[in-house]
Amino acid sequence: MKIIKYFCFALIFISPLIMALPKVALTFGESLNGFTRVKIKNETFEPLACFVAIDGHKTKFQLRAKSTSNWITTTDKRFNYKHFSTWCDYLDVYPQYSIYQAY
Repeated sequence: MKIIKYFCFALIFISPLIMALPKVALTFGESLNGFTRVKIKNETFEPLACFVAIDGHKTKFQLRAKSTSNWITTTDKRFNYKHFSTWCDYLDVYPQYSIYQAY
């Protein structure tokens, strides 16, 4: 019985946190020159603060509601999709991202 109580508590506590994250779609591709690239699509009706990091180099930007970013390309052909790190959250939570370019 205690296991069911802990499970229900965890479900009630974790579910709203999971639902609070913005929905984004990542598209990986390859340029004509053979460099790996990524594009982020905002699937919410809210603006987002995002960054893409490739081997420590961060590109920060805003993503308008229901829009798609430009392609962000690597500088070395040895990188692949595993070397990308992406993050997006609501712009209301991170107002310091309002100075960056908006897509």
